[in-house]
Amino acid sequence: MTTTPAPADIPATPPPSVAPIPHFWAVIPAGGAGTRLWPLSRQSAPKFLRDLRGSGRTLLQETYDRLAPLAQERFLVVTGRAHEAAVLGQLAELPGEAVLAEPSARDSMAAIGLAAAVLERTDPDAVMGSFAADHVISPASVFAETVARAVEVAREGWLVTLGIEPTHPSSAFGYIRAGEPLAGHDAQVVASFVEKPSVETAAGYLAEGGYRWNAGMFVVRPGVLLDLLAQWHPEFAAALRDLAADLGRLEEVWPTLPKIALDHAVAEPAAAAGRVATVAAAFGWDDVGDFDSLATLLLAAGTPEQRLAVLGDADLVHAVDASGVVVTGGRAVAVVGLEDVVVVDTEDALLVTTRSRAQEVKAVVGALKDAGRADLV
Repeated sequence: MTTTPAPADIPATPPPSVAPIPHFWAVIPAGGAGTRLWPLSRQSAPKFLRDLRGSGRTLLQETYDRLAPLAQERFLVVTGRAHEAAVLGQLAELPGEAVLAEPSARDSMAAIGLAAAVLERTDPDAVMGSFAADHVISPASVFAETVARAVEVAREGWLVTLGIEPTHPSSAFGYIRAGEPLAGHDAQVVASFVEKPSVETAAGYLAEGGYRWNAGMFVVRPGVLLDLLAQWHPEFAAALRDLAADLGRLEEVWPTLPKIALDHAVAEPAAAAGRVATVAAAFGWDDVGDFDSLATLLLAAGTPEQRLAVLGDADLVHAVDASGVVVTGGRAVAVVGLEDVVVVDTEDALLVTTRSRAQEVKAVVGALKDAGRADLV
Protein backbone atom coordinates (compact mmCIF):
# COMPACT_ATOMS: atom_id res chain seq x y z
CA MET A 1 0.00 0.00 0.00
CA THR A 2 2.69 2.44 -0.92
CA THR A 3 4.19 4.40 -3.69
CA THR A 4 7.95 4.46 -4.07
CA PRO A 5 8.96 6.83 -1.27
CA ALA A 6 11.34 9.67 -1.92
CA PRO A 7 14.85 9.37 -0.46
CA ALA A 8 15.35 10.20 3.20
CA ASP A 9 17.56 13.20 2.46
CA ILE A 10 14.67 15.13 0.92
CA PRO A 11 13.70 17.84 3.44
CA ALA A 12 10.47 17.36 5.39
CA THR A 13 9.43 20.97 4.84
CA PRO A 14 9.26 23.07 1.67
CA PRO A 15 12.18 25.40 0.92
CA PRO A 16 11.80 29.10 1.81
CA SER A 17 11.00 29.89 -1.86
CA VAL A 18 7.52 28.38 -1.50
CA ALA A 19 5.14 31.34 -1.41
CA PRO A 20 2.00 31.62 0.74
CA ILE A 21 -1.24 31.28 -1.21
CA PRO A 22 -3.67 34.15 -0.57
CA HIS A 23 -6.86 33.06 1.23
CA PHE A 24 -5.76 29.42 1.23
CA TRP A 25 -6.88 27.48 4.30
CA ALA A 26 -5.43 24.12 5.25
CA VAL A 27 -7.99 21.69 6.68
CA ILE A 28 -6.55 18.60 8.36
CA PRO A 29 -8.97 15.77 9.19
CA ALA A 30 -7.21 13.88 12.00
CA GLY A 31 -9.11 10.70 12.70
CA GLY A 32 -9.20 6.96 12.17
CA ALA A 33 -8.72 3.96 14.42
CA GLY A 34 -5.55 2.65 12.79
CA THR A 35 -6.47 -0.99 13.37
CA ARG A 36 -3.92 -2.34 10.86
CA LEU A 37 -1.04 -0.77 12.82
CA TRP A 38 -1.98 -2.30 16.17
CA PRO A 39 -0.43 -2.43 18.75
CA LEU A 40 1.65 0.61 17.76
CA SER A 41 -1.50 2.55 16.92
CA ARG A 42 -4.41 2.54 19.39
CA GLN A 43 -7.75 4.32 19.67
CA SER A 44 -6.19 6.57 22.32
CA ALA A 45 -3.09 7.24 20.18
CA PRO A 46 -3.83 6.69 16.47
CA LYS A 47 -1.10 6.73 13.85
CA PHE A 48 -1.31 10.45 13.09
CA LEU A 49 0.00 11.12 16.61
CA ARG A 50 2.98 8.79 16.05
CA ASP A 51 6.41 9.33 14.53
CA LEU A 52 6.41 6.53 11.94
CA ARG A 53 9.52 7.59 10.04
CA GLY A 54 11.92 8.11 12.93
CA SER A 55 12.13 11.77 11.91
CA GLY A 56 11.39 13.23 15.33
CA ARG A 57 8.06 14.59 14.05
CA THR A 58 4.70 12.83 14.11
CA LEU A 59 2.65 12.39 10.94
CA LEU A 60 0.35 15.19 12.13
CA GLN A 61 3.30 17.52 12.66
CA GLU A 62 4.77 16.65 9.26
CA THR A 63 1.40 17.43 7.65
CA TYR A 64 1.43 20.82 9.37
CA ASP A 65 5.03 21.41 8.27
CA ARG A 66 4.13 20.82 4.60
CA LEU A 67 1.14 23.13 4.69
CA ALA A 68 2.36 26.00 6.90
CA PRO A 69 4.38 27.76 4.14
CA LEU A 70 1.24 27.79 1.97
CA ALA A 71 -1.42 28.58 4.55
CA GLN A 72 0.67 30.43 7.16
CA GLU A 73 -1.66 30.65 10.18
CA ARG A 74 -4.82 29.64 8.29
CA PHE A 75 -5.51 26.14 9.68
CA LEU A 76 -8.46 24.10 10.85
CA VAL A 77 -7.85 20.65 12.32
CA VAL A 78 -10.90 18.42 12.76
CA THR A 79 -10.35 15.61 15.26
CA GLY A 80 -12.13 13.50 17.82
CA ARG A 81 -12.74 14.97 21.24
CA ALA A 82 -10.52 12.28 22.77
CA HIS A 83 -7.55 13.56 20.74
CA GLU A 84 -8.12 17.31 21.04
CA ALA A 85 -5.58 17.83 23.83
CA ALA A 86 -2.93 15.73 22.08
CA VAL A 87 -3.43 17.62 18.81
CA LEU A 88 -3.09 20.98 20.54
CA GLY A 89 -0.03 19.67 22.39
CA GLN A 90 1.68 18.62 19.16
CA LEU A 91 0.66 21.75 17.25
CA ALA A 92 1.44 24.40 19.84
CA GLU A 93 1.56 26.99 17.04
CA LEU A 94 -2.21 26.82 16.62
CA PRO A 95 -4.76 28.65 18.78
CA GLY A 96 -7.46 26.56 20.44
CA GLU A 97 -10.15 27.76 18.02
CA ALA A 98 -8.19 26.21 15.12
CA VAL A 99 -9.15 22.74 16.36
CA LEU A 100 -12.71 21.51 15.87
CA ALA A 101 -13.43 18.56 18.17
CA GLU A 102 -16.06 16.07 17.00
CA PRO A 103 -18.21 14.55 19.76
CA SER A 104 -18.22 11.27 17.78
CA ALA A 105 -16.98 9.91 14.46
CA ARG A 106 -19.40 10.74 11.60
CA ASP A 107 -17.06 10.04 8.65
CA SER A 108 -15.34 12.54 6.37
CA MET A 109 -18.31 14.48 4.96
CA ALA A 110 -19.38 15.74 8.37
CA ALA A 111 -15.83 16.57 9.44
CA ILE A 112 -14.74 18.35 6.26
CA GLY A 113 -18.21 19.84 5.75
CA LEU A 114 -18.15 21.46 9.19
CA ALA A 115 -14.76 22.99 8.42
CA ALA A 116 -16.16 24.29 5.13
CA ALA A 117 -19.17 25.82 6.88
CA VAL A 118 -16.93 27.58 9.41
CA LEU A 119 -14.63 28.91 6.68
CA GLU A 120 -17.58 30.08 4.56
CA ARG A 121 -18.43 32.45 7.40
CA THR A 122 -14.81 33.30 8.26
CA ASP A 123 -13.37 34.24 4.85
CA PRO A 124 -15.63 34.87 1.82
CA ASP A 125 -12.63 34.46 -0.51
CA ALA A 126 -11.37 31.25 1.08
CA VAL A 127 -10.16 28.21 -0.83
CA MET A 128 -9.71 25.19 1.40
CA GLY A 129 -7.51 22.16 0.91
CA SER A 130 -8.31 18.99 2.86
CA PHE A 131 -5.31 16.74 3.58
CA ALA A 132 -5.35 13.78 5.95
CA ALA A 133 -3.11 13.97 9.00
CA ASP A 134 -1.61 10.50 8.57
CA HIS A 135 -0.02 10.44 5.11
CA VAL A 136 3.67 10.57 4.20
CA ILE A 137 4.44 12.89 1.27
CA SER A 138 7.68 13.99 -0.33
CA PRO A 139 9.22 16.07 -1.66
CA ALA A 140 7.24 18.83 0.00
CA SER A 141 8.21 21.33 -2.70
CA VAL A 142 6.42 19.28 -5.38
CA PHE A 143 3.43 18.91 -3.07
CA ALA A 144 3.33 22.71 -2.65
CA GLU A 145 3.47 23.31 -6.41
CA THR A 146 0.63 20.81 -6.96
CA VAL A 147 -1.56 22.41 -4.30
CA ALA A 148 -0.98 25.86 -5.82
CA ARG A 149 -2.18 24.58 -9.23
CA ALA A 150 -5.22 22.99 -7.63
CA VAL A 151 -6.12 26.24 -5.83
CA GLU A 152 -6.17 28.16 -9.11
CA VAL A 153 -8.62 25.65 -10.57
CA ALA A 154 -10.75 25.66 -7.41
CA ARG A 155 -11.07 29.45 -7.50
CA GLU A 156 -13.15 28.99 -10.68
CA GLY A 157 -15.75 26.89 -8.87
CA TRP A 158 -14.44 23.37 -9.36
CA LEU A 159 -14.17 20.64 -6.77
CA VAL A 160 -10.55 19.61 -7.33
CA THR A 161 -8.95 16.32 -6.34
CA LEU A 162 -5.24 15.57 -6.40
CA GLY A 163 -4.71 12.37 -8.38
CA ILE A 164 -1.64 10.36 -7.38
CA GLU A 165 0.28 8.90 -10.30
CA PRO A 166 0.16 5.11 -9.67
CA THR A 167 3.44 3.23 -9.50
CA HIS A 168 1.94 -0.28 -9.48
CA PRO A 169 -1.47 -1.95 -9.87
CA SER A 170 -2.88 -1.70 -6.36
CA SER A 171 -6.19 -3.07 -5.12
CA ALA A 172 -5.87 -1.03 -1.91
CA PHE A 173 -6.95 2.31 -3.38
CA GLY A 174 -9.83 3.78 -5.29
CA TYR A 175 -9.03 5.30 -8.68
CA ILE A 176 -9.81 8.54 -10.49
CA ARG A 177 -10.48 8.25 -14.22
CA ALA A 178 -9.36 11.48 -15.86
CA GLY A 179 -11.31 12.85 -18.79
CA GLU A 180 -10.92 15.86 -21.08
CA PRO A 181 -8.29 18.55 -20.42
CA LEU A 182 -9.57 21.59 -18.54
CA ALA A 183 -9.11 24.70 -20.66
CA GLY A 184 -6.60 27.18 -19.29
CA HIS A 185 -5.24 24.86 -16.60
CA ASP A 186 -2.86 21.96 -16.14
CA ALA A 187 -5.79 19.81 -15.04
CA GLN A 188 -8.46 17.47 -16.38
CA VAL A 189 -12.17 16.99 -15.83
CA VAL A 190 -12.86 13.84 -13.78
CA ALA A 191 -14.77 11.29 -15.83
CA SER A 192 -15.55 9.08 -12.84
CA PHE A 193 -14.37 7.70 -9.52
CA VAL A 194 -13.75 3.96 -9.41
CA GLU A 195 -14.02 1.82 -6.28
CA LYS A 196 -11.10 -0.37 -5.20
CA PRO A 197 -10.58 -2.84 -8.05
CA SER A 198 -8.92 -6.25 -8.24
CA VAL A 199 -5.20 -6.30 -8.97
CA GLU A 200 -5.97 -7.57 -12.48
CA THR A 201 -8.39 -4.71 -13.14
CA ALA A 202 -5.91 -2.21 -11.72
CA ALA A 203 -3.23 -3.56 -14.06
CA GLY A 204 -5.62 -2.86 -16.94
CA TYR A 205 -6.05 0.71 -15.70
CA LEU A 206 -2.30 1.29 -15.74
CA ALA A 207 -1.97 -0.23 -19.20
CA GLU A 208 -4.78 1.95 -20.52
CA GLY A 209 -3.51 5.13 -18.85
CA GLY A 210 -5.54 8.05 -17.53
CA TYR A 211 -6.15 6.53 -14.10
CA ARG A 212 -4.79 7.90 -10.82
CA TRP A 213 -4.99 6.83 -7.22
CA ASN A 214 -7.61 8.61 -5.15
CA ALA A 215 -5.89 9.74 -1.95
CA GLY A 216 -8.86 11.77 -0.71
CA MET A 217 -7.13 15.15 -1.15
CA PHE A 218 -9.64 17.83 -2.12
CA VAL A 219 -9.24 21.55 -2.86
CA VAL A 220 -12.41 23.64 -3.16
CA ARG A 221 -14.10 26.89 -2.18
CA PRO A 222 -16.11 26.18 1.00
CA GLY A 223 -19.36 27.50 -0.44
CA VAL A 224 -18.95 25.37 -3.56
CA LEU A 225 -18.52 22.21 -1.47
CA LEU A 226 -21.61 22.98 0.61
CA ASP A 227 -23.69 23.95 -2.43
CA LEU A 228 -22.75 20.64 -4.07
CA LEU A 229 -23.68 18.79 -0.90
CA ALA A 230 -27.00 20.63 -0.89
CA GLN A 231 -27.85 19.24 -4.34
CA TRP A 232 -27.92 15.65 -3.07
CA HIS A 233 -28.23 16.09 0.72
CA PRO A 234 -29.97 19.44 1.32
CA GLU A 235 -30.76 18.84 5.00
CA PHE A 236 -27.17 17.81 5.69
CA ALA A 237 -25.77 20.99 4.12
CA ALA A 238 -28.28 23.14 5.99
CA ALA A 239 -27.41 21.50 9.31
CA LEU A 240 -23.69 22.14 8.80
CA ARG A 241 -24.30 25.79 7.97
CA ASP A 242 -26.53 26.17 11.02
CA LEU A 243 -23.85 24.56 13.20
CA ALA A 244 -21.19 26.96 11.94
CA ALA A 245 -23.42 29.84 13.03
CA ASP A 246 -23.77 28.35 16.51
CA LEU A 247 -21.07 25.83 17.46
CA GLY A 248 -22.60 25.70 20.92
CA ARG A 249 -25.18 23.28 19.43
CA LEU A 250 -22.52 20.81 18.30
CA GLU A 251 -23.29 18.26 21.01
CA GLU A 252 -26.99 18.34 20.13
CA VAL A 253 -26.79 18.32 16.34
CA TRP A 254 -23.69 16.21 15.61
CA PRO A 255 -25.23 12.77 16.35
CA THR A 256 -28.05 13.51 13.88
CA LEU A 257 -25.73 14.09 10.90
CA PRO A 258 -25.42 11.37 8.24
CA LYS A 259 -22.41 9.07 8.52
CA ILE A 260 -21.04 9.16 4.98
CA ALA A 261 -17.72 9.77 3.24
CA LEU A 262 -17.19 12.93 1.18
CA ASP A 263 -16.44 10.75 -1.85
CA HIS A 264 -19.90 9.16 -1.76
CA ALA A 265 -21.84 12.23 -0.61
CA VAL A 266 -20.38 14.74 -3.07
CA ALA A 267 -17.38 13.74 -5.18
CA GLU A 268 -18.92 10.84 -7.07
CA PRO A 269 -22.25 12.49 -7.98
CA ALA A 270 -20.51 15.78 -8.72
CA ALA A 271 -18.11 13.99 -11.08
CA ALA A 272 -21.09 12.46 -12.87
CA ALA A 273 -22.45 16.01 -13.22
CA GLY A 274 -19.15 17.29 -14.66
CA ARG A 275 -18.24 19.43 -11.64
CA VAL A 276 -14.96 17.77 -10.53
CA ALA A 277 -11.45 18.36 -11.85
CA THR A 278 -8.20 16.56 -11.09
CA VAL A 279 -4.63 17.78 -10.93
CA ALA A 280 -1.90 15.17 -11.41
CA ALA A 281 0.30 14.74 -8.35
CA ALA A 282 3.87 13.60 -9.02
CA PHE A 283 5.07 13.58 -5.40
CA GLY A 284 5.73 10.40 -3.44
CA TRP A 285 2.74 9.41 -1.34
CA ASP A 286 2.16 6.71 1.26
CA ASP A 287 -0.83 6.22 3.53
CA VAL A 288 1.16 3.85 5.80
CA GLY A 289 -1.82 1.54 5.86
CA ASP A 290 -0.17 -1.50 7.46
CA PHE A 291 3.18 -2.84 8.63
CA ASP A 292 4.10 -4.02 5.14
CA SER A 293 3.75 -0.42 3.99
CA LEU A 294 5.77 0.77 6.99
CA ALA A 295 8.55 -1.71 6.19
CA THR A 296 8.71 -0.50 2.58
CA LEU A 297 8.83 3.11 3.72
CA LEU A 298 11.63 2.55 6.24
CA LEU A 299 13.71 0.28 4.01
CA ALA A 300 13.53 2.78 1.14
CA ALA A 301 15.04 5.39 3.46
CA GLY A 302 17.88 3.07 4.48
CA THR A 303 20.91 1.67 2.70
CA PRO A 304 20.51 -0.57 -0.39
CA GLU A 305 21.83 -3.62 1.47
CA GLN A 306 19.51 -3.16 4.48
CA ARG A 307 17.02 -6.03 4.87
CA LEU A 308 15.57 -5.40 8.34
CA ALA A 309 14.03 -2.01 9.14
CA VAL A 310 13.87 -0.79 12.72
CA LEU A 311 11.57 1.87 14.13
CA GLY A 312 12.73 2.90 17.57
CA ASP A 313 15.99 2.05 19.34
CA ALA A 314 18.06 0.04 16.84
CA ASP A 315 20.50 -0.96 19.57
CA LEU A 316 17.77 -3.17 21.06
CA VAL A 317 17.47 -5.29 17.91
CA HIS A 318 19.75 -8.27 17.30
CA ALA A 319 19.15 -9.91 13.92
CA VAL A 320 20.74 -12.93 12.28
CA ASP A 321 19.82 -13.68 8.67
CA ALA A 322 16.46 -11.89 8.97
CA SER A 323 14.42 -9.40 6.98
CA GLY A 324 11.29 -7.34 7.57
CA VAL A 325 10.54 -4.71 10.19
CA VAL A 326 10.88 -4.45 13.97
CA VAL A 327 9.23 -1.77 16.12
CA THR A 328 10.99 -1.61 19.45
CA GLY A 329 9.57 -1.00 22.90
CA GLY A 330 11.90 -1.11 25.89
CA ARG A 331 13.21 -4.67 25.54
CA ALA A 332 15.85 -6.38 23.47
CA VAL A 333 14.42 -8.16 20.42
CA ALA A 334 16.24 -11.00 18.67
CA VAL A 335 15.18 -12.21 15.22
CA VAL A 336 16.90 -15.26 13.74
CA GLY A 337 16.37 -16.80 10.31
CA LEU A 338 13.00 -15.23 9.51
CA GLU A 339 12.14 -13.57 6.20
CA ASP A 340 9.72 -10.63 5.85
CA VAL A 341 8.83 -10.77 9.54
CA VAL A 342 6.91 -8.09 11.46
CA VAL A 343 7.68 -7.72 15.16
CA VAL A 344 6.02 -4.93 17.15
CA ASP A 345 6.93 -4.71 20.82
CA THR A 346 4.98 -2.39 23.12
CA GLU A 347 4.56 -2.11 26.87
CA ASP A 348 1.43 -4.28 27.03
CA ALA A 349 1.28 -6.20 23.74
CA LEU A 350 3.54 -8.04 21.30
CA LEU A 351 2.68 -8.62 17.64
CA VAL A 352 4.48 -11.15 15.45
CA THR A 353 3.32 -11.68 11.86
CA THR A 354 4.62 -11.50 8.30
CA ARG A 355 4.56 -8.66 5.82
CA SER A 356 2.29 -10.63 3.49
CA ARG A 357 -0.36 -10.99 6.20
CA ALA A 358 -0.05 -7.52 7.71
CA GLN A 359 -3.56 -6.54 6.60
CA GLU A 360 -4.99 -9.25 8.88
CA VAL A 361 -3.86 -7.45 12.04
CA LYS A 362 -7.22 -5.68 12.06
CA ALA A 363 -8.82 -9.07 12.86
CA VAL A 364 -6.87 -9.16 16.13
CA VAL A 365 -8.28 -5.78 17.08
CA GLY A 366 -11.79 -7.04 16.32
CA ALA A 367 -11.25 -10.12 18.49
CA LEU A 368 -9.96 -8.01 21.37
CA LYS A 369 -13.03 -5.78 21.16
CA ASP A 370 -15.29 -8.83 21.16
CA ALA A 371 -13.45 -10.11 24.24
CA GLY A 372 -14.04 -6.82 26.08
CA ARG A 373 -10.33 -5.88 26.12
CA ALA A 374 -10.87 -2.18 25.60
CA ASP A 375 -7.62 -1.62 27.51
CA LEU A 376 -5.66 -3.12 24.60
CA VAL A 377 -7.32 -1.39 21.67
